[in-house]
Amino acid sequence: MWLPILFLLVGLSLGFLSDIRVPDAYTNYLSIAVLAAFDTLLGGIRAHLEKKFDDQVFVTGFIFNVGLAALLAFLGVQIGVDLYLAAVFAFGVRLFQNIAVIRRYMIDRLQWRRQKKIK
Repeated sequence: MWLPILFLLVGLSLGFLSDIRVPDAYTNYLSIAVLAAFDTLLGGIRAHLEKKFDDQVFVTGFIFNVGLAALLAFLGVQIGVDLYLAAVFAFGVRLFQNIAVIRRYMIDRLQWRRQKKIK
């Protein structure tokens, strides 16, 4: 479980330390890609905690999520409608759901350990 978190920290560090600028035309695509990546990362952590992690599901989910989100953003630009907002909403909801499940799992685990120490 520590490996995804380590690479997330490495990626964030490299991103903040580099001087790469994203052109304004691609900001919608980048925001969607970042949300899709976080959604997949948190979904993978949740699956690991629930002992249901499958690396093929993780990788294909990442590729499919990023691809679908980019396609929505592209189609939205082509027809003049902010379709990327649908992906932002969907990924945002899933992010908060995954965070809630992870938080509940961690709280339950802490309570279980405390009860184990008391007995």
